[in-house]
Amino acid sequence: MDLRPPAVRGLLEHLERLPGVGPRTAQRLAEHLLTIDPGELEAFAAVLAGLHSTVDLCSTCCLLTTDDPCPVCADPSRDQGIILVVEEPTTAWAVEATGEYHGLYHALLGHLSPLHGVGPDDLTIDRLETRCRSGEIQEVILATDPTVEGETTALYIARRLQPLGIAVSRPASGIPVGGEVAAVDRVTLAQALQLRRLV
Repeated sequence: MDLRPPAVRGLLEHLERLPGVGPRTAQRLAEHLLTIDPGELEAFAAVLAGLHSTVDLCSTCCLLTTDDPCPVCADPSRDQGIILVVEEPTTAWAVEATGEYHGLYHALLGHLSPLHGVGPDDLTIDRLETRCRSGEIQEVILATDPTVEGETTALYIARRLQPLGIAVSRPASGIPVGGEVAAVDRVTLAQALQLRRLV
């Protein structure tokens, strides 16, 4: 007999759909949500409900933002001649936390994956190339994840940008193969950016 009320079962089903959340973690999260102050739960629900109406992608770099252009694109003190390319917008948060990077960003919104039907037209590669044709960009750092898909994506972009005469580099060693850029500690990520290599 399942003693969980229908509302709790529904909550558990939704929690288990989140990345990295299994049945046990979902149960702990549900227990927490059921025992916190009702006012705190309402505030949490309001934040979740407002995500799609208040957060969008920057029309220039595709980072998550409430303003368009985003704070990075709108900041004239950033180095306007360099773009750091990441797979997901959230990876930029980890890079910013290092305090070592002061250029612009570009989020691809994924990586090339022919097996899953993801081609160049499904990413923001055309938009990146358009930005690079402006004449202001001197270097593009391809900080895609060091996975097979990430490396394939970086190689494809490097070949697309080659005719433009822009320096294209990759972060140096220190990021484990098969890992995610966003999961690397700040010091390692900062060193990888400082010691980047040309592609």
